[in-house]
Amino acid sequence: MQILVYNSCEAKTLKQLREVHGQVTRQSLHHHNHHISLLIRRCAALRAPLPYVRLLFHSLPNPDLLLFTTALKYFSLFAARPDILSLFRRLLFRRPRQNLTFLYPIVINASANASEVASAHAHVFKLGYHCDAFVRNAVVNGYLRFGLLGLAREMFDEMPERGAADWNAMISGYWRRGRGGEACDLFDEMPERERNVVSWTAMVTGFARSGDLERARSLFDEMPERSVVSWNAMLSGYAQNGLVDEAIELFLEMVDVGVEADETTWVTVISSLAERGDPRLAKSLVESLDSRRVNCNCFVKTALIDMYAKCGELSTARRIFDEMGTHANVVSWNAMISAYARVGDLASARCLFDKMPRKNVVSWNSMIAGYAQNGHSSLAIELFKEMTVTNNFKPDEVTMVSVISACGHLGAYELGKWVMDVVAKNRINLSISGYNSLISMYSRCGSMEDAERIFHDISGVRDVVSYNSLITGFAAHGYGTRAIELMSNMKEEGLEPDRITFIGVLTACSHAGLLEEGQHVFRSIKSPTVDHYACMVDLLGRGGKLEEAKRLIDGMPMKAHAGVYGALLNASHIHKQLELGEFAAYKLFDLEPENSGNYVLLSNIYAFAKRWKEVDRIRELMGTRGVKKTTGCSWVEFDGKVHRFIAGDQLHECSKEIYHVLEELEKRMRAVGYIAIKDCVLRDVEDEEKEVIVGTHSEKLAIGFALLRSEEGAVIRVVKNLRVCGDCHVAIKMISKLTSREILVRDNNRFHRFKDGECSCQDYW
Repeated sequence: MQILVYNSCEAKTLKQLREVHGQVTRQSLHHHNHHISLLIRRCAALRAPLPYVRLLFHSLPNPDLLLFTTALKYFSLFAARPDILSLFRRLLFRRPRQNLTFLYPIVINASANASEVASAHAHVFKLGYHCDAFVRNAVVNGYLRFGLLGLAREMFDEMPERGAADWNAMISGYWRRGRGGEACDLFDEMPERERNVVSWTAMVTGFARSGDLERARSLFDEMPERSVVSWNAMLSGYAQNGLVDEAIELFLEMVDVGVEADETTWVTVISSLAERGDPRLAKSLVESLDSRRVNCNCFVKTALIDMYAKCGELSTARRIFDEMGTHANVVSWNAMISAYARVGDLASARCLFDKMPRKNVVSWNSMIAGYAQNGHSSLAIELFKEMTVTNNFKPDEVTMVSVISACGHLGAYELGKWVMDVVAKNRINLSISGYNSLISMYSRCGSMEDAERIFHDISGVRDVVSYNSLITGFAAHGYGTRAIELMSNMKEEGLEPDRITFIGVLTACSHAGLLEEGQHVFRSIKSPTVDHYACMVDLLGRGGKLEEAKRLIDGMPMKAHAGVYGALLNASHIHKQLELGEFAAYKLFDLEPENSGNYVLLSNIYAFAKRWKEVDRIRELMGTRGVKKTTGCSWVEFDGKVHRFIAGDQLHECSKEIYHVLEELEKRMRAVGYIAIKDCVLRDVEDEEKEVIVGTHSEKLAIGFALLRSEEGAVIRVVKNLRVCGDCHVAIKMISKLTSREILVRDNNRFHRFKDGECSCQDYW
């Protein structure tokens, strides 16, 4: 019998515990309260599953008080409220006159709401147990847990004697509810003899979570005694506030003074190293784990998966995940999915996602964000529909920010409105980040009215990103003056423009042809970056001042990047400046040899000059280097679906009708003087063939489809992945007049709002 007692206490795994259980059964001791109590106690230490412990407890026909107590303590670990209440009622029925004061804290802690705490309080008061220190403390903690600070404080103030647990409960309760001032006052009032390591740790935790790391560290250094929990509180404070170096330094100090790290410590330190993304430090940490023979539980291994993934060692992360097998929890699965999504391996991410035994909202968010951030916006939206409509999963703000971003990328205005209906239906409270995403989405969908409305709705809490989102929208629409005015308003609100702000304003000036205003803004930048120089080259180049743009490049205090030469090449293309175009293009061929756009622009410049041999030479160069021309693609939204077209597309189900619409339009356009602009065709082909080529560009096909399917008079919104060509620009102006439609086209450079035969860019793009 003594051997069985020893074995049950020494069992290190559930498998070993079940083996001991088997021995107990074989020796006919499974009806003994003492042995079952020992087994349940070990179940608590090993966090054995609930069904197994229920089976153990109910295997005894006459459980004694010790067994009831052991089982209640086990169920309290898992907050298994139904089990706790059921067992306690059964105990009361069996022993109605026995003093069970010591068990009431377990029952009170299992309360599901403030009303149940109040009922329990009334019950123990009636029985006269309310004076018991443990019962009283449980009631106070219950009130604090559900935010009834007034009732908790009333009880606290009425206590004839207060123990350390009472003081600590109130201090922690105030911190949890964001009332740090009252927590500090109470800590100052607390008698020195009552202050213990828990009191000090509560204060350190409170300051750390509120972001006041200086006061947290000051208190931490003053602590007369520290537990591993105290060290963890300070470590977590540093880690959660992004102070990785401080966290690592404190951990090393902890090791030096001989404090044994626990699993929480390791998870915190591993997570900090993950943010550093340093493989060398990661290797050193793992060696330390091995040398100390740390028992890596599910949480530690999940942190290791994240660390290895962020250090670029995805295969090691996957090996750890696979080794976890059935012990991998939903957090582990999410970490591995996020790791694949982060590097763009969406196939592996989706494969894992589909295999998950159980998904939570983070799982869906990880996959949706992976699609959205890697340019697969349509798939992000489709998965969101599967999440909310098919699986009836409630999204949160993180979900919505990714989906809003995807709608913005697609320019899908109607889908964006549907997404906002989902936000309203699910009563999702958007933070400033969510509102900023909305501003960006509406801007990218061509509705600056909605973007400005959202911007003004968040008055009082706007941040730099809010301003930048709207300024970037103004830039894309060519509203230069309004972008400058908004930057002035930003300064008046006490917000300093950052790098993105100036890029947005300079781009807006460039698109609006505001040369002097842009130069003034550029001169106001204290330390312009290479991106700001690129904006200025673009501004000067579009304005026809190419030699000045070249001089600016030559005088730059830093090395020019591809964006600078790209701006010069684009300007050379606009103004047909062959020599500067060649200069910029060959710089770009060295800097980004795989970017097909640079070859195409130089080919265009040669084509304009009818230098077909040079066009052929550039095409041969592309072939030699394995560079393929980016396929022009346009898309338009209709009935909750995005319809995509490429030049000469014959695959769409409505192709026949689309081409018929375009043929009829071309007849009407020719009747009012339209002549196809064929200079943008790069091949030396007959004029008739050139007309066919420009007549079937993807944006024209998208507009043809929209004219077929959309309601009379509705705004047509088209997005194109490349720059709108000159012929399409002229044609769409005429189409807008002939059909009395407003047509919005977002190309890879800016928005064009076509209405009554005019374009918002005023032919300056």
